[in-house]
Amino acid sequence: MSSLVMYRNGSVYSPADPLATAMLVDGGTVAWIGQEAAAAALIDDRMTVVDLDGGLVAPAFFDSHVHLTEVGASLEQLDLRTARSAEEVLGAVRAASEQAPGEAVLGFGWDETLWDEPRLPSVGELEAAAAGAEVYLARVDVHSALVAGPQADGLRSTATAHVTGDAHRSIRDRATDYDDATRRRYLRAALGHFARNGYAGVAEMAAPQISGRRDAELLQELVAADPAAYPLVRIYWAELAATAADAEALAEGFGPYFAGLGGDLNIDGSIGSRTAALRSDYSDAPGERGTLLLSPEQISAHVVACTRAGVQAGFHVIGDAGADAAAEGFRRAAAVVGEDALQRLGHRLEHAEMVDDDVIAALLASGVTVSLQPAFDALWGGPGGLYASRLGPERSLSMNEAGRFLAAGIPVCLGSDAPVTVVDPWAGVKACLNLSTESARISARAAFLAHTRSGYRAAGVDIPFGGQLVPGGEATFAVWSPSEMMVQTPDTRVASWSTDARAGTPLLPVLENEFPRCLRTVRAGEVLFAVDDPSAPDANPASRPSLGTD
Repeated sequence: MSSLVMYRNGSVYSPADPLATAMLVDGGTVAWIGQEAAAAALIDDRMTVVDLDGGLVAPAFFDSHVHLTEVGASLEQLDLRTARSAEEVLGAVRAASEQAPGEAVLGFGWDETLWDEPRLPSVGELEAAAAGAEVYLARVDVHSALVAGPQADGLRSTATAHVTGDAHRSIRDRATDYDDATRRRYLRAALGHFARNGYAGVAEMAAPQISGRRDAELLQELVAADPAAYPLVRIYWAELAATAADAEALAEGFGPYFAGLGGDLNIDGSIGSRTAALRSDYSDAPGERGTLLLSPEQISAHVVACTRAGVQAGFHVIGDAGADAAAEGFRRAAAVVGEDALQRLGHRLEHAEMVDDDVIAALLASGVTVSLQPAFDALWGGPGGLYASRLGPERSLSMNEAGRFLAAGIPVCLGSDAPVTVVDPWAGVKACLNLSTESARISARAAFLAHTRSGYRAAGVDIPFGGQLVPGGEATFAVWSPSEMMVQTPDTRVASWSTDARAGTPLLPVLENEFPRCLRTVRAGEVLFAVDDPSAPDANPASRPSLGTD
């Protein structure tokens, strides 16, 4: 293909021209954006012309919270996200064991809160289903698991095969101790999976308790060997730093893909496993309030160390008591190094599902960015959902408040936490329109920007106009199948003129019954995925629309 490529006869999402139907790419740069008549006049025999056939060209997505090895593993292992009972889990284990007798059965994604009867299987039942082989089945939040085999010896007298806390972490370390060849296969598969779904960038949340340092090293080696073949990768490493020297040493141990010391540096756990730290008891488990894993003193020391070292810091926090600890930690850090110093680094919080005005004020003063996963609310929010059962109706209505953060002036970026939720960017955008709490909802445009441009900024990616399509900017984009286009807002009181294209607001696909399909993903002019490329993994031109070229 020529280095000059004209995309025409579609829609182009660009602030440079909200009515654009064509875009000219020169190598890795957007050379021109405009409308069809001008495109026809520009075309010459130097160019490859791509007929969009009504499709949409838009900035490629950036997933702000992923676990690549786990995503790659999930593409091969037992997927239990659709299981609706202990019996279905056991049946899936039995089928996997029959297919590969004697091999350990690894799986993920079960969520008993979606079952009609939330009874978990026992060790004996799992062992019978697996014909004596070892079993490790991670819960959807990956903070607990169902296990069987020698690793479950201490559970035989209990009612279920469910493990949490330190016991789970120890078993998980053994169950996911993959060799290097397997890790590389999983990493390549995951990066390809993101490219096939319209992502050109991801923030990897590496941690000792998830996939280990070796995993991050292999990821860096993989992308360094052929950077043009993969989405942009930024790596967060979840390890506490007590001093600036500690932070500098940890940062220097990584390559150019290092983003910060944070991500899944856990202040607490998850709501589903009842390990998120709460101010008051879980509604469905009196006496339980989760676990606070880091104190305000430890949080402050880490933030101060990272700030002095010029390294971005971050934490995983979900419960309201965890958020209190985070806020207090940032306040203490600000008292040591000053708010201006914190604001320059753009430290992060991942998830931040339960916050109040006091926490928001502390985050705003410290210049903290919040990385949200709106698909959590789509899965577990609303009446009768996981949040309501674990927290009660009142507390469950003040979660995942994207609109509240943005209204306060706190930057928001979006991620999937894949494989906890599926790799589907438009599902994340739609979830923002339908958040359970009305004040939390944001427009499709705000969500799209949070899932594109804001992701690059939050990860410290220094690309001019990163996440935007403008002349002179990087040619990083995805092409989507044709669909109805409009301006979408969660607020019916919005004036009709503001949703008219003549108001200068670029249009996005209508996200109702069917989401657009990714036809091509391009990063800096290099095609990462195309459905009309027979060598592309999982490409099936017979069943998907192709882009016409001439």
